[in-house]
Amino acid sequence: MSAADLAHNCLYYMSLMREVEDRIERKLYRQGKIVGGVYVGRGQEAIPVGTALVAEPGDVLFPSHRDMAVFLIRGVTPGRILAQYMGRAGGVTGGRDANMHMGDLNHNIVSIISALAATVPVAAGAALALRYQGKNGVVFSYFGEGSTSRGDWHEGVNFATVQKLPVVFLCNNNQYAYSTPLSLQMACANVADRGPAYNMPAEIVDGNDVLAVYEATRRAVEYARAGNGPYLLECKTFRMTGHSAHDAAHYVPKDLFEEWGKLDPITRFEARMLAEGWGTQTEIDELRAAVHREVDEGVAWAEQSPYPDPATLLDGVYESS
Repeated sequence: MSAADLAHNCLYYMSLMREVEDRIERKLYRQGKIVGGVYVGRGQEAIPVGTALVAEPGDVLFPSHRDMAVFLIRGVTPGRILAQYMGRAGGVTGGRDANMHMGDLNHNIVSIISALAATVPVAAGAALALRYQGKNGVVFSYFGEGSTSRGDWHEGVNFATVQKLPVVFLCNNNQYAYSTPLSLQMACANVADRGPAYNMPAEIVDGNDVLAVYEATRRAVEYARAGNGPYLLECKTFRMTGHSAHDAAHYVPKDLFEEWGKLDPITRFEARMLAEGWGTQTEIDELRAAVHREVDEGVAWAEQSPYPDPATLLDGVYESS
């Protein structure tokens, strides 16, 4: 893939993620068409895009609630995602679960657990399963910096490192675990500082630079796929919203929003594309318009999708005795 083609893919998926999430949070949710909490990754788009574009079809991904682009890159359409948030039968879970709790094993995407650190041991287990199956896949495990202060995160990482499992641990360090700033939930300066305790390679990446994330992920995946064990990437970014749609984030100093707003991953990358000659302003404008149309079509499709038939309520529900 040429540099220009990669750049266009990066910009397309970052823009598509933002547009889908803007429709969800700023329109459909406020119109009362979405029930339940809404959590978006505004300002963090470079992380799911720069990582998921590296993944092979056989790799297994465990996205968090701020990694919408993972679904888009793996082939889940905007319409299915929007239907999911609207509780429609056309959604990823067929209207059976709340918005962000979605996965699609046809695309090797595993649904999140709300306590994000709890997905880390599951990701380690998936990597062990790939080994048992004789597959050369890698597991991508996404979480926030707050997760790394939970016990289940450490248990999962410890198991993965002891077993030398093919996991790339991807930390979206957006500086706040809900309302708790980084400095009040961990004593070390960086999440990457936790890596050496497990004899695990770890590096810090500019999480608002999609190509930096892409290249770091390539290194990490190559290391894990070669049988060397897990790798930790700390992608430093900032959450340009509250924790969720109902959180105004009054606890965040306004100057931080201003400071990080200047590092917006999309506008920053558009400027680089122009500077490097990877695209023209006309091409960028056309891409924006195409993304807008695609999401318009996705909204229309989702709104036409029926609600699930109540007669199917117990389908897929199992009882153990």
